[in-house]
Amino acid sequence: MFSFFKKKTPPPAPVVSPPAQPAAPTDGAPVPKGPLTTSHFAAPAGGGSLIGSALVIPIDIPDPAAPRPERQKWVDKLKASLGKTASGIATVFGGSVIDEALYESLEDALLMADAGVPATQYLLTELRRKVRDSGVTHPIALKNILVALLTDLLQPLQKPLVIGEHRPTVIMVAGVNGAGKTTSIGKLTRHLSEHGASVLLAAADTFRAAAREQLSVWADRNLVDIISQEGADPAAVSFDAVSAGKARGKDVVLVDTAGRLPTQLHLMEELKKIKRVIQKADPTAPHEVLLVIDGNTGQNALMQVRAFDEALTLTGLIITKLDGTAKGGVLAAIARERPIPVYFIGVGEKLEELETFNAREFAQALLG
Repeated sequence: MFSFFKKKTPPPAPVVSPPAQPAAPTDGAPVPKGPLTTSHFAAPAGGGSLIGSALVIPIDIPDPAAPRPERQKWVDKLKASLGKTASGIATVFGGSVIDEALYESLEDALLMADAGVPATQYLLTELRRKVRDSGVTHPIALKNILVALLTDLLQPLQKPLVIGEHRPTVIMVAGVNGAGKTTSIGKLTRHLSEHGASVLLAAADTFRAAAREQLSVWADRNLVDIISQEGADPAAVSFDAVSAGKARGKDVVLVDTAGRLPTQLHLMEELKKIKRVIQKADPTAPHEVLLVIDGNTGQNALMQVRAFDEALTLTGLIITKLDGTAKGGVLAAIARERPIPVYFIGVGEKLEELETFNAREFAQALLG
């Protein structure tokens, strides 16, 4: 079960209507695995309930101690992807005593992993305090304490993506060129479709050559509709997509925006314009503003988070390309300085290589 269908604040004393029979798809998409009602998703037999028009399913945060087989396969891939960083940190704990040299080596290792100065100083300060209070003397025990500290630091990033409070739920996706934004939209479309959501894509990246065609390929693979206009204004495409999503009764509208650097002020203003125009089509939208970050960019990723958050007020992150060369510690830096939820992390190009973020899984993979 995926964990991103959850009502944030249920209204008091809801009246639950019995689910209707599944409606036939109107956009060429296959009938979803879970039943649908004409109002929204029907409650599954295994758990969850209907509140108003939204599906409520308890958050399914994987237990690292006993993950399901497919999750374990993905966790193993994550560990392999972060293996170089993990092995570098693990060597710090290879001695037999806890001394000042160990702490200095650990500081160097965390900085080399892109954890950043504030997060590294926080972790070392807390680590020294816990070692002093507990009286542990062996480096392996020290490592276990560090895993727990890093898990606690990353915990605010572990939140589910909420779908169902609004129909359609409008998700605006931003990111710099080459971060994997359009590919992530394709993967996210697949996950949403597999869990019974009808999705409409908006090809609002009208600046990059072939961006519209690339998104159309993802639309064809996932059998979903797409709003696309060659050479059109990005804000106009976004407006048309939100309007079409409302008219067609879609559950989600995913808006692909042009990749840009935060230093390109005129393009950042274009992003703000897209957000304003979306609000003209739906005053409550966009309901989610996601930033896609390349996990290989290190501390530059933190700079991107700051800049895009100030321009758009981000609600979530997708971390991509954690597949061999990425150091991974930047998530600690983000958690310490700008704790925006990480909805998904990706370790490759395949559709199934985008998964929900789990703080303890990531901490264990990063520290080895």
